[in-house]
Amino acid sequence: MSFVETLKLALDAILAHKLRSFLTLLGMIIAVTAFMVVLSLLQGFNAYVDEKIAGIGSNSFTVRRFTFDDFRDTDTIAAAQRRNKELTLEEMQFIKERSALIAKIGAKALPNVREIKRGSETLRDIQITGAEPIIREIENIDIMEGRYFTESENNNAMRVAFVGSDIAKKLFPQGDAVGGEISIQGIPYRIIGVQTEKGTVFGQPQDSFVQLPLKTYGANFGGLRGSRGIFFVAQPRDEKRYNDAVEEARTLMRVRRKIPLGEKDTFGVWTPEAITGIRDRLLGPTFLVIIMVPAIALIVGAIVIMNIMLVSVTERTKEIGIRKSLGARQADILRQFLFESVTLSAIGGIIGLILAQLLGIVITNFVFQTRIPLWSAAFAILVSGGVGVLAGLFPAWKAARLDPIEALRSE
Repeated sequence: MSFVETLKLALDAILAHKLRSFLTLLGMIIAVTAFMVVLSLLQGFNAYVDEKIAGIGSNSFTVRRFTFDDFRDTDTIAAAQRRNKELTLEEMQFIKERSALIAKIGAKALPNVREIKRGSETLRDIQITGAEPIIREIENIDIMEGRYFTESENNNAMRVAFVGSDIAKKLFPQGDAVGGEISIQGIPYRIIGVQTEKGTVFGQPQDSFVQLPLKTYGANFGGLRGSRGIFFVAQPRDEKRYNDAVEEARTLMRVRRKIPLGEKDTFGVWTPEAITGIRDRLLGPTFLVIIMVPAIALIVGAIVIMNIMLVSVTERTKEIGIRKSLGARQADILRQFLFESVTLSAIGGIIGLILAQLLGIVITNFVFQTRIPLWSAAFAILVSGGVGVLAGLFPAWKAARLDPIEALRSE
């Protein structure tokens, strides 16, 4: 029996019992939809993290007061707070003057939350931070309107501000944000630039912030210490010597702080690879558990298909006997029922994939970025087909093993 004939028989058998076939498909559709939606969310999250890393420059790194390991528990962070001094601008200048492998280095301050005003309009819980002008080049900041800070504005602690697009839209609905004035804690600031819109992540806006020149931030918010402490962002001269530049920065910091050989760093150097490594280490087991939940639904869908195929074998015993008496081989019967199972499962997988894509569009528009790569779509179809093979193997084997004489006697 040819492939086309076998496939036609399988489709005829499925269409002969439309309601039963639909209910059988429903389990596989739900399973594949759930599996693909979860997978697309995980893919979207990973892509977001990678995008954020790329957004600050894939070859950039930061020098901070603490390391990743310092945040393991309350004891380690308490010990790190006693051991690690806050970073200073003098330390950054020390690195800048002596480094041979670092092309650019600048300082940023940790953010604080404040309310900002313009006339009678007030926006609450807005992130306020400070940065040196060179940060724009290192972090590849896209500017929609206006410009970024100048060295003169930073050195003179001028009251100018670079804002996110949400701030501009809400406080300046007519589109005249650049040159406009906002007030933070009663102090006026002139807006000189607006960042290109970046959207939301997990429903949290990424465009609701105010960034001031670093020295302005320090002068008007109580100094660059504690919750407003600084960290350094650096970029190597040569991407091929990225690791050498990181080690050079680490060595210069140790020299500046006079850390004896063999003692632990009293600061942390954060690299993109370290960030993704922490993500994988912390969230890897969680992702595995999350993906296993819809995977269980695939097993349930397989059981449903197996059950229906066993019922189908029982109902069509006489048909099997007639086919065998007309010369059908065991391999033909086996292939016929196996094709039915695989076809049912594959159709369910395709419909589930389409539904997952539609749900992904909705989730992306209202909640969080999702992503279904081409390989995962092919994987979904292969998995659903594989489930069909496994689910139909025993019923097909049972049908192929039927004795033709006994089958013809059945009613």
